[in-house]
Amino acid sequence: MATKWLLLEMFEDRRPSVIAVGRSPKKFLPLERIIGHQLTLSEVKAAITEVGATHRRVDRISSDGSRRTVAVPLPISSRRLHGVMVWSGPPNEALPPRDRAGAWYFDITAGTSTRSDELLDLMGYAPQEYDAVREHSIAAVFADPLTPNYNEQGTALARLVRAERGQETQQVWTIRRPDGELRAGHYSCRMIHEPGSDGSPRRLLRGITHDIGPATETPVAPPPTILEHRVLVASADDGEYRVIMNTRTLQMLRWMGPPMPGIAWEALEGEPMPAIHPDDIAVARAMSDGLRAGRTAGRVRVRALDGSWMALDAKAVLMLLDQSTTAALVTIRLADPVT
Repeated sequence: MATKWLLLEMFEDRRPSVIAVGRSPKKFLPLERIIGHQLTLSEVKAAITEVGATHRRVDRISSDGSRRTVAVPLPISSRRLHGVMVWSGPPNEALPPRDRAGAWYFDITAGTSTRSDELLDLMGYAPQEYDAVREHSIAAVFADPLTPNYNEQGTALARLVRAERGQETQQVWTIRRPDGELRAGHYSCRMIHEPGSDGSPRRLLRGITHDIGPATETPVAPPPTILEHRVLVASADDGEYRVIMNTRTLQMLRWMGPPMPGIAWEALEGEPMPAIHPDDIAVARAMSDGLRAGRTAGRVRVRALDGSWMALDAKAVLMLLDQSTTAALVTIRLADPVT
């Protein structure tokens, strides 16, 4: 195992799989594919089992004294783990530095995202900020300080729209920390369908993000600004803003360019939840359904940051996320007052 830290996912109640060896991402590999030495394999499996049962760090020496194994849990809550980081080596070998990794999940049903303390630390937030930024909208995930892989973002968004059980995704994004440092974040996730607290079905995308080094030294990390993205933003008229919408749920997926000021869209602590006015849902649904035939337009009210409703003029066109999945590219602007 070359005494590197292993990162394993534990998204579901099944055998964990390896998603990184050191800073090298792996595609959900069985542990046996990584560790050939039987004693080491046995010790690592035992440590993982103990962490899964206790949710606590494990530091143990094998019965013959030849191996030290350390396992660190990656919780998403006090009751659930998303993964574990494991190291095993000679007892006299210094424990190598452990790269940051943190758990997260998207609640596709609710349109929200939740981040663990470990992920917020990876992103550079101060501990006193954690509670204020832990939960937010899915659309906020695609905003600063993250830069998605624009070449592959269509695939990622398409999988959010389809929300197919068992679908796995791995990509590298660039994270701009508050101090300006750019880090390459490799994420692994799986779509899971499970019952909520009230028994109703929930579609959850459970994942882990792993800091694999400076973005400037990681060839697959996307640059902070992409030419195609700049061109699309520049083509918007003054006062216009563009957003990709899920045509099935009418939820925002991401802004293309700067977000429109004044509307509630991030769902941060103390802010109203993003919403379309109940009386305008039918208009929004008709616009979405009409995209099968061509462009659509309408006026809808959305929740503003001050809790009021803001009237917007919207124009929508169908866009391909991948070869079989579509979304709506919606151009919005503040509606003229009714006279």
